[in-house]
Amino acid sequence: MRRIPATPLALGLAGLIPFLWGAATLIFPALQSWGAGTLGARFVGPYVQLAYGSVILSFMSGVLWGFATKTTGAVAATGYALSVLPALWAFFFVGGGPVSAATYLIAGFVGLLGLDWLFWRQELAPPWWMSLRVLLTVVVVGCLVVTIL
Repeated sequence: MRRIPATPLALGLAGLIPFLWGAATLIFPALQSWGAGTLGARFVGPYVQLAYGSVILSFMSGVLWGFATKTTGAVAATGYALSVLPALWAFFFVGGGPVSAATYLIAGFVGLLGLDWLFWRQELAPPWWMSLRVLLTVVVVGCLVVTIL
C-alpha cells in the first residue's frame, strides 16, 4: 500500500459526507429532525445514504471503465465488462426497504473493492489506489451498517 496523494484523499473523504451524515441522523434523532426540517426528508437517515450510494456505485463503474482504457485486447474487453457491474448492481438490486437496500449496497461496495483490487493488480489503477479504496469502503460499510441496525 502506498501513500495517497492529497487531492484524491481529500476528495475521497469529502465523498464520505453523505454516508456519515446519514448515519449521524440515524443515531441522533434531534439531528434527524433538524435535518429533515432544514434540508428535507430525503437528505437524512437512510434516504441520503441509499440514493448517494447508488450514485457512487455508478460513478465507480465509470472510474473502472477508465482503467480498462489503459489496456487492449481480451484484458480490455474483460475490464469493460467488469466495469459496468457496480452500476448494474445498483440499478437492479438497490431498492425496497432501507434494510434491504443498505444490505445490497454493502454487498455492492464489497464487490467493488474486489474489482478495484483486480484492476490495481493488473497495474491499471494507481499504486496508491487500494489504500484509498480500502479506507473509503470501510467507512461506507460502517455507515450502512448503522442503517441496517
